[in-house]
Amino acid sequence: MPHVLQPSERERFRLTLNSDGRSHPVENALAVGTIVCGLIAFVSTFWVSAHAISAWAGTLGFGVGLYSQYVSATTPQRAVNIVGIVGSFVGAALGIAHGGFLPH
Repeated sequence: MPHVLQPSERERFRLTLNSDGRSHPVENALAVGTIVCGLIAFVSTFWVSAHAISAWAGTLGFGVGLYSQYVSATTPQRAVNIVGIVGSFVGAALGIAHGGFLPH
């Protein structure tokens, strides 16, 4: 039981979407695209005049996010997808409520 008396050195924390140790470039790109669209859609809802941006970005992010969730390979990718999907949905809903897909 020497490991109890002297615990081994801990690995440094790494922020990664590839928690299984394999590379998933397509799935990672979809997850990052989903969260970017979700952030754009959500942030643009703070300006009513940007309703077209939030409606389009939200709709795109929601669709890409659903597909990304379907093909995701790791739990961190799924977590990023859910955050992006929720942001996209809120952005799209408020964008449509503020004026829809076409600018005035």
